Amino acid sequence: MKKVAFIGLGVMGYPMAGHLQQAGHQVTVYNRTQAKAEQWVKQYQGQMALTPKLAAEGAEIVFVCVGNDDDLRSVVIGENGAFSGMARGTLLVDHTTASADVARQLAEQAQESGFGFLDAPVSGGEAGAVNGQLTIMVGGDEADFNQVKTVMDAYAKFSKLLGPVGSGQLAKMMNQICIAGVVQGLAEAIHFGSNAGLDVEAVVEVISQGAAGSWQMENRHKTMIKGEYDFGFAVDWMRKDLAIALDEARKNGSTLPLTALVDQFYADVQQSGGNRWDTSSLLTRLQK
Repeated sequence: MKKVAFIGLGVMGYPMAGHLQQAGHQVTVYNRTQAKAEQWVKQYQGQMALTPKLAAEGAEIVFVCVGNDDDLRSVVIGENGAFSGMARGTLLVDHTTASADVARQLAEQAQESGFGFLDAPVSGGEAGAVNGQLTIMVGGDEADFNQVKTVMDAYAKFSKLLGPVGSGQLAKMMNQICIAGVVQGLAEAIHFGSNAGLDVEAVVEVISQGAAGSWQMENRHKTMIKGEYDFGFAVDWMRKDLAIALDEARKNGSTLPLTALVDQFYADVQQSGGNRWDTSSLLTRLQK
C-alpha cells in the first residue's frame, strides 16, 4: 500500500481517487474548489490538503487529473505546486489529457529535481472512472511505469507503456481522432435510418454484431435515438482535445481532414448551445 496524493477531483479524478482509497492506499486529495475535496473526504475517509504542494508532501506517488495544459502547470509548478512538495525519488503521474509538449517540459523539470514523471491520459469516460475500467496510455520510463502500474489497477482495466514521455499524450490524440470519426459515422447512420423509415434500434441491434460494431454504437445509439445527450464526455472537452491533435498534426506533417471537419461539426453543436452535451450530440446538427 502506498501513500499517494491525488490532485484534481473532476468527473474523472473524483472516482479515481476514491478507488485508490478503497484499494487501501493512504490518499490525500487537493481540488481547486475546496468544497469538492471536503465532499470526497466525507465519502471516502481520506485526507485533504489546501494546496497541491501540501498534498504532495510525504507522498510516494502524486496523481494529477485536471483540465488542460494551463491547469496542469498551475497545480504542478510554482511555489504551491506539487513539484515543490515532492521529495527526490518520488513520482508524478499525470492523467490529464494535455499536449505532448507540456508533458516533456514537466518531465524535464521533474528530472532536474530528482523525481519521475509519467504522462498517462485515460480513456473510458466518466463511466469508466466510476466503474474502475479505464484504459491508460503511458509515456515515460519503464521503471517508473512498473512502480505505479499495480497502483493504477485500482481504476484501470488496462494500461500500457508506449514509449518515452509524450507518447501517452500522442496515443490519446490517436484515440480522440478515432472517436471523432466513429461518432460522426454513427450519427449519419442513425439520421439516414430514421429518414428511411426504419426501426433504427432494431437495425443497430443487427449491425452492431458485425463489422460496423463499436463501443460508441453499443453505448450511445439508444440515447442518441431518444435525443438524450447527458451521458459522458462534453463537446467543449472534445474540441479541446481535437485542437491538441490538430496542432500536433501540423507539427509532425500529418493530414487529418476528417478530424478537422468533425471538429467544425462540434463547433456547430456549440453554436446551438450544446457545449456540455456529450460527444454523441453530433446527431443534432443533422436533424436541424
